[in-house]
Amino acid sequence: MSESKILVVDDSKETLELLRRNLTGAGFKVFTACSVAEAIRLLDRTAVSLIITDLRMPNVSGLELVRHVRENYPDTEVMMITGYATVEGAVEAVKSGAEEYLPKPFTEEELFAAVKRSLEKLSLRRAVLNRQKIISYKDFGIIGESKAIKKVFKSIVKSASTSATVLIAGESGTGKELVARAIHYHGSRAQAAFVPVNCGSIPEGLLESELFGYVKGAFTGATQSRAGYFQTAEGGTIFLDEIGETTMAMQVKLLRVLQEKEVTMVGSSKSRKIDIRVLVATNKNLKSLVDKGHFRDDLYYRLNVINIDLPPLRERGEDVLLLLRHFVNKYAEELDRAELEFTDRALRALVNYGWPGNIRELENLVDSLMVMTEGDTLDVSDLPSHMRYYVTGGGGLNRTLAEIEAEYIQHVLAEVNQNKTRAAEILGIDRKTLRTKLNGYREGSGKSGE
Repeated sequence: MSESKILVVDDSKETLELLRRNLTGAGFKVFTACSVAEAIRLLDRTAVSLIITDLRMPNVSGLELVRHVRENYPDTEVMMITGYATVEGAVEAVKSGAEEYLPKPFTEEELFAAVKRSLEKLSLRRAVLNRQKIISYKDFGIIGESKAIKKVFKSIVKSASTSATVLIAGESGTGKELVARAIHYHGSRAQAAFVPVNCGSIPEGLLESELFGYVKGAFTGATQSRAGYFQTAEGGTIFLDEIGETTMAMQVKLLRVLQEKEVTMVGSSKSRKIDIRVLVATNKNLKSLVDKGHFRDDLYYRLNVINIDLPPLRERGEDVLLLLRHFVNKYAEELDRAELEFTDRALRALVNYGWPGNIRELENLVDSLMVMTEGDTLDVSDLPSHMRYYVTGGGGLNRTLAEIEAEYIQHVLAEVNQNKTRAAEILGIDRKTLRTKLNGYREGSGKSGE
């Protein structure tokens, strides 16, 4: 139970700090948010077992948060705390889905007892749910436990049970070929060949002969007949990656293959029946290409029987950490060196970074760090410069630079137990400048004194 993650939501910083300190001391991993909006943003990135929320907060109340959690996070318990305890309030909280209702002030023993009851209820519910088959990334060789990737797992299961064409869409580096392989190896054709083809890497003039094969004498240099990828995949699956890179002329030929289930080798007038499953992938918006006249609409609808949208890494929350550990283990073994450890600040920066190159970018980063880092522990300063600004994360684009700076300084102070000398060193400023900034924040919030 002590390994459970708890999110505390309260507009009072004093209450947040008190609960954080007590729960952290009991061994829990604790996250804090001072508003419902901030809590929802955090839940999008991080799975927690229990939410402890205040009832009355500005703008959006704790009851609204409870309802949001019940509708979107069934594997999370909610506990309500309030300084305005009434019977009506308790009834409303329970009706909304809060498992516990704790009036302020409460003792440390009362807090831990309520937390224990909430987590025991969660454990019981999970035990019931676990009687059904649990889909895990271990089943597919795909690493991730986020809500977004679990949705993909479910789509893989459904796709593997059919022979329909599947269109896998997602940004470059999100793992589209892994999904295609998972569909193939969990389907009825698993014992036959899986043939991946990157349509974008084959020159336009060679794509037809590579896909469909050619007969002897079909063109200069064709000294003997050769089967194409479609024939090689007979009985199994062909995976056409970057399908959006094909020309309109090639799209016509692919459409015929899908409709007639036969191919014609280059230089031959005789068609040959094939028995294969077709999976395709794209990092482009095919519907947009159709609308612009760059992709045939009849082929698009033929391909888009089942659609799987792969989420970018930036939308997968702490899956970043699972992937990070996987790649660290992989390269530590390959390089025969000790595994790298990351400070909490470095991990936070990696989770909050946007990852435009997705999983491929993360793997390349780990490969580089394992080669170039001399020590065994890595901090934010060891990351590439463009990643160091994501250590605080969150907040969207509606905050001023001063607000972000203030939040980061307060975070650094918390990390070093309010040691201003150490904080100034980390921030790269002198102690006087730090003191001036802190006084400015207090004056802006109406507080005085140091």
